Amino acid sequence: MTDSGWNLANVFETIADQIPDALAQQQGERSFTWREFDRRADGVARALLDAGLEEQDKVAQYLYNSPEYIESVFGCFKAGMATVNTNYRYAADELVYLWDNADVVAVVFHGEFVDHIEAVRDRLPNIRLWMWVDDGNGPCPDWATPYETVATSDPGRTTGPWGRSGDHLFLLYTGGTTGMPKGVMWRQDDMFGALDANNRKRMPPEQDLDAVGERVTRPGPKGMPGAPLMHGTGLFNAISKRRPDRRGPCRQRSAGAGRATGLAHLNGAPHRHGVSVRARRRLAGDQIRKPVFERRKRSADRVFDQPIGEPHVLREQGPVEVRADHRAADGTSERSRPLLPDPASTTPSDRDAARAH
Repeated sequence: MTDSGWNLANVFETIADQIPDALAQQQGERSFTWREFDRRADGVARALLDAGLEEQDKVAQYLYNSPEYIESVFGCFKAGMATVNTNYRYAADELVYLWDNADVVAVVFHGEFVDHIEAVRDRLPNIRLWMWVDDGNGPCPDWATPYETVATSDPGRTTGPWGRSGDHLFLLYTGGTTGMPKGVMWRQDDMFGALDANNRKRMPPEQDLDAVGERVTRPGPKGMPGAPLMHGTGLFNAISKRRPDRRGPCRQRSAGAGRATGLAHLNGAPHRHGVSVRARRRLAGDQIRKPVFERRKRSADRVFDQPIGEPHVLREQGPVEVRADHRAADGTSERSRPLLPDPASTTPSDRDAARAH
């Protein structure tokens, strides 16, 4: 296989050099420019290297959606490490299986998961570095390193002694709904090409950072991944918004302050933050679909739109798109309606009428 060399850390650094003061990430009152995004990821990369990690060692993200998720992924790519997504709903045996199967040697985790980790840490002797992200759930344990200390260390541009390559991997594990989790290995070059495929003006097939610099002259539109970043759909969406296109790289906003938020909050978040949204939302994976539809069916106050029946799943190339099986007054199916419309588009009378069905 020919290595064309597209490496995402190189791309992100080029963007940071071009628009250093532009917004890169925002969550609530927290915001980070591209300069800060780049600098903080350098701190993560340096911590991984100082801990003795070698080229393509595996680093797990055990995190809710947050700026630290993409920062730590960027840091791993800078240092030449491979990332491992971790479903935060996993129980102890599933965590042990996943991190052992992936040969994980470092974990970035939210403080809420300290008890979960302490229950399995002695079963994972190969993990040598734990980076604790403060989410207000108690102090940093003595066996972990505070993430913020790492991220603010400012070591300068950081690269592993082995350099960077389009052959460097990230691992994407399934949710384990059809057995134990299974990992897919993506080359960064392949991922860049797949995400660039929908670009109206494609980037060169070989890595060309000058072309990236020429393309990035201003910030792009705002983007808000609704899916968990630990899911392939959320992560691909977040990374794709940072690739250079004709409008510039996207500025990412997170809907909630850390963990997954309620559906009503999530549905209204794009409109509160001025994010352009498509008429349809995408929900991928049973770990996400099932809770959504169970919550919708149990809800006494159907504040979103008309009552829904069983989900109708359309399989596409890529993520699975889920639409509600609505029934119009004449009994015909109307599958083209959005699953979660803008709450502002429905009036109290509309919702009262919906409850009457």
